[in-house]
Amino acid sequence: MVQQVSRVLVRPGESHARTIMRLATPTIIAMVSQSVVNEVDVVFFSRLPGAESSRAQAALLPSLIVLWFFGGSLSAIGVGTQALVARREAEGKHREAGAVLGNAFVFALVAGVAMTLLSQWFLPAIMDRLIAVPDVRAVAVSFTRWRLWGVASMAATMALKAFFDGRGKTSVHLVAALTMNVLNVLFCYALIFGNLGAPRLGSDGAGVAGLAATWIGFLVMGAFLVGELGHYTPFRLGNLSLNLLWSILRLSIPAALATTVMMVGFGTFTKFVGHLDAQQAAIILAQGVGGTIEAVNGAATTDIVAVLKLTITAAIAFGTATATLVAASLGGKKPEEAEAYGWTSVKLGLVIFGTLGLCEGVFFTTPIVNFIASSPAVREAAMLPMRTMAFITPAVAVILILSEALFGAGNPRFVAMAQFAMIFGVLLPGCWFFALHLGFGLLGIWLAAGAYCVLGAVVLAWKFREGAWKRIAI
Repeated sequence: MVQQVSRVLVRPGESHARTIMRLATPTIIAMVSQSVVNEVDVVFFSRLPGAESSRAQAALLPSLIVLWFFGGSLSAIGVGTQALVARREAEGKHREAGAVLGNAFVFALVAGVAMTLLSQWFLPAIMDRLIAVPDVRAVAVSFTRWRLWGVASMAATMALKAFFDGRGKTSVHLVAALTMNVLNVLFCYALIFGNLGAPRLGSDGAGVAGLAATWIGFLVMGAFLVGELGHYTPFRLGNLSLNLLWSILRLSIPAALATTVMMVGFGTFTKFVGHLDAQQAAIILAQGVGGTIEAVNGAATTDIVAVLKLTITAAIAFGTATATLVAASLGGKKPEEAEAYGWTSVKLGLVIFGTLGLCEGVFFTTPIVNFIASSPAVREAAMLPMRTMAFITPAVAVILILSEALFGAGNPRFVAMAQFAMIFGVLLPGCWFFALHLGFGLLGIWLAAGAYCVLGAVVLAWKFREGAWKRIAI
């Protein structure tokens, strides 16, 4: 039975690289298109008039960090779900795989409602800590409130995605992502600018559009699940088990902590950026020259992250496919096969994302910056940090691929500890040292990000090579 199940994932005579690409490609397209929910906001915000544009762009990154602090940490339920589903499938235990989904899905919905209410309560205080410029802060609070109403759908969708991905059916999320993101573009076009008879909501329009698209994606995933109910019976009352839920959470909580640590770290990262904008605003006010104050560094950072996020989502997709193959191989008692999939994925990632990094940071930097930013000041601020992409992009790919591989192996705890050490030991001290102490400004902040990424790639590569994860039982 193990071999029969394995053939769903691995076809006879298929190379490791081809298997990874076959499973990863639908996920790459789905996750990149899903990140378009935020990329569309960047492009549309750049078309808003005057200071409204830079303020909205500057507000977008802190908003995304808060959304992922609450929704992303809860969505880590997918880590434990995918690892357990892949193992149970490899063992031929379909009903047990369905029980994993049932427990994860119910938890995601119930905890999602609680997390939504909690996030709405704390949102103003969090934004007050993250954003120094009052006008940008007001935009961020208003926009983020809309997005946070989608936390429950975000977490439940990740539970469904993990169930299908763990079985190698990565095309399911592709259909849902394409549907929701086509509609998101249409909603943004209508609501941000007041087109198609809709009211002009400005940046809030993007929040409403993102909220609607998130719930639509959840409904599409649910429609695919209907055909699986008879075979996997995920929602039988007898499936609900505190022991099974704890098995899922035991793998998911460290991943959630890693996400939380990352968002706290990058929240502080954006605070350094906001500090640079506050310094520039104070200088302009002290000079008394008048005119509009733009959040140049915040807008430039949002634009850079928007480009980098495409790499991040695609690399996570590679990692998701790798996690499934690692988990299934370990479930089939083939640890060396699991290791081979991990290293093959890293090699593919270095080639693909290394090439992408050269395109972003060397060959097409100017056209990219000109496309995502309309303000001359923002374009100038973004140019040199964008050049660091050539070095950051392949390192980011290695970090994300190996993090997902270790998640699939059942070792998220090390990933969480490594993230904590690297963010608070390298990234944030580096931001202070390069940007403020040495006076490199925004470039200094991105030099610190580069150091963090390179060191992170080395640490995770060492851990994967060390191989203790092969002996973890889940």
